[in-house]
Amino acid sequence: MSDALPLGNRLRFGTMVSTSSREEATRGLESISEWGYEVLWAPDHVAFTGPVNDPLTTLAYLSALDPKLTFGTSVYLLPLRHPVPVAKMVATLDRLLGAGHFIFGVGVGGEFPREYEACGVPIHERGGRATEAIQVIKRLWSGDRVEHRGKYFSFGEISMQPKPRTPGGPPVWIGGRAEGPLKRAARFGDGWMPYVVTPKRFADGLDFIGKEAERAGRKITQFGTCIQVFCRLGESVEAAHAVAGKFLSKRYATDMTDAAKRYGALGRPADVAAKISEYIKAGARDIGIDAIAHPSERTAQLEQFGKEVIPLLRL
Repeated sequence: MSDALPLGNRLRFGTMVSTSSREEATRGLESISEWGYEVLWAPDHVAFTGPVNDPLTTLAYLSALDPKLTFGTSVYLLPLRHPVPVAKMVATLDRLLGAGHFIFGVGVGGEFPREYEACGVPIHERGGRATEAIQVIKRLWSGDRVEHRGKYFSFGEISMQPKPRTPGGPPVWIGGRAEGPLKRAARFGDGWMPYVVTPKRFADGLDFIGKEAERAGRKITQFGTCIQVFCRLGESVEAAHAVAGKFLSKRYATDMTDAAKRYGALGRPADVAAKISEYIKAGARDIGIDAIAHPSERTAQLEQFGKEVIPLLRL
């Protein structure tokens, strides 16, 4: 991990709350704060193997139920949209939530190519579009008059008002683990939030980002780090792995048996805490818990993690 990245010292835990109905969302929010969660994350897909709500709409609603929490997208598939209306929507959300309560996590996806086809976006352009869009959005958030003539987007001079509540706009955290996203995080991001990486790869990624930022002449004053972790509590590592592999394979429509074991925090509370502590040592400061379970068991999994695992990690 590079010393060039000023990471925070505070550890936070977050998760995703099911929002299939208003009643379900309300019940979830009533409990998670008590269990030690401080951040709510919302995923994004226009179309996927299963149902996924629009994240910005979801977070606007959830924030009204519990404004004390921090909310974030994990991750918003930015290349699927034009950056100008995205800048407007996110600025509005930041104003409604209040400064410091929203994290704009962005990524490029690609594991479900048909959603790119449905949105009329060539999938091979997703990295370039994401990089250009981030720059456009940050300029628009300044409130200054902006004209842009780029490879993917072009428009005449406009000024977007009102500005976000957070000065300069909410932090933009970059998802992804390949070299392209790492460079994007180093040059334009305010944080990094990869998925399905080992603790070593997490640490190596932060080292790469720090060195790349130095090469670009960028002085970073604050940098966020988040890891979203597959988590399944059970009587043993083997029992938890059997369940996690089954549900993840169904979610991603591919065999995730090995991935569940390689990347998951599985087993008894001590087993789960030991795996997550490796990510904390590697530089993760936000831990997003992806509870792998049938919907009927998910709340119990989150409660057990909050009551039995979080205290082990705060020692």
